[in-house]
Amino acid sequence: MKRLKSCLKRFFKKRCPNSDSNLFLLPAIFGVALFAALVIYWLGGRISPKNVAQSVGKTAPYACGEDMPAEEMKVDLERFLVFAVYFLIFDVFAFLMATSFYATGFVPVVYSLIVLISVAMLILSRRHR
Repeated sequence: MKRLKSCLKRFFKKRCPNSDSNLFLLPAIFGVALFAALVIYWLGGRISPKNVAQSVGKTAPYACGEDMPAEEMKVDLERFLVFAVYFLIFDVFAFLMATSFYATGFVPVVYSLIVLISVAMLILSRRHR
């Protein structure tokens, strides 16, 4: 145990010459995690309620048991696509800002201006309809 402790200490300092001897830790940790997951799953099955009487409404497609009109089931595709475009713009913007955090010059400012202009164009194009 003492040898393992000293080897782990050196391993985390990136000085352990026999790092192959530490390869047994990976399957051991995986096995412990798998065992813990199985125990949690088994305990959940043991303490969960059994033979709960279910009404017909609870097994309907909607949890409240009410029928939905067909008109309310239609998806507004245009609204979805607008939100998808906004998400894409801000997702790319967040990625670019994260990767240019230490960039010198005006690179982050240019990225920010491009996003601001594209969002402004989208907002203005929706108002002119």
